[in-house]
Amino acid sequence: MARMSAPDRDTLGSLLTEARNPASEHLDTLPTLEMLALINAEDAKVAGAVQAELPAIAKAVDAIAERFRRGGRLFYIGAGTSGRLGVLDASECPPTFSVSADLVQGLIAGGDLALRLSSEHSEDSREAGAGDLMAAGFAEGDTLVGIAASGRTPYVLGAMEYAKSLGALTVGLSCVPGSFVAKAADIAITPATGAEVLMGSTRMKAGTATKLVLNMLSTGVMVRTGATFGNLMVNMRPTNAKLVDRAERIIAVAVGCDAGTAARLLAESGNDVKVAIVMGKLGVGREVAVERLAKAGGILADALAANNS
Repeated sequence: MARMSAPDRDTLGSLLTEARNPASEHLDTLPTLEMLALINAEDAKVAGAVQAELPAIAKAVDAIAERFRRGGRLFYIGAGTSGRLGVLDASECPPTFSVSADLVQGLIAGGDLALRLSSEHSEDSREAGAGDLMAAGFAEGDTLVGIAASGRTPYVLGAMEYAKSLGALTVGLSCVPGSFVAKAADIAITPATGAEVLMGSTRMKAGTATKLVLNMLSTGVMVRTGATFGNLMVNMRPTNAKLVDRAERIIAVAVGCDAGTAARLLAESGNDVKVAIVMGKLGVGREVAVERLAKAGGILADALAANNS
């Protein structure tokens, strides 16, 4: 495929995310409370910017979920704040939804060291982006979400170029309408958050918008693929005291039983929340509950349906 055009450094200052915010020009002269109120007022604009992108986010959720059902995986890739937010969202999926760490993966320019120490130069290499994605075993059936607040990061564009060459699905998440990342993607998600309180500090509004979108993508895909029951996280792993307590409360709510019964069901299920709920709701033993869930593809609502027999 044709190589995407390289971002023009001369245009950086013209980006919305790099503009000077007139509301905060005198930030350093404000009393602390007024300074914080100004930051809060700017943050309040983020939700509206994300709301405007809900149709695109919904399209991405449905497309990623469909690929999950066929064995595909989800990859986030970015540099700096964008990369850290992608890695954060990916790392929270296994404990929240009890999925394999391979299912949702986050890659950051400069590798894991860049999660703690800044590695700005790493974002300038297209080849590194493609190479990191290749090394991670990215395949045609997977989805890549390229994250770049400015929409012009070479590392991200190189990864997206490689993903498209395989025929994989690409989603571009940026905060600049019409950006290189948006144009390169099959699905563009572009919350236009505008100028930052601190000029160019995209860890602020752009970072907040990115976190909101990533929350929606991963949560939405997990809901669509059966990791929840209503708004209950029934795929969770009760691996410590806090999570055991949460699991028992989820079971109690889903089954409509008391705390003692919920604790017993969890223990008898082998610490599997879904199995415990099927046992409690249908009055069956562990083996039958496991069988019903397997027949339903792990989707609890289907396992509880009357025709699953």
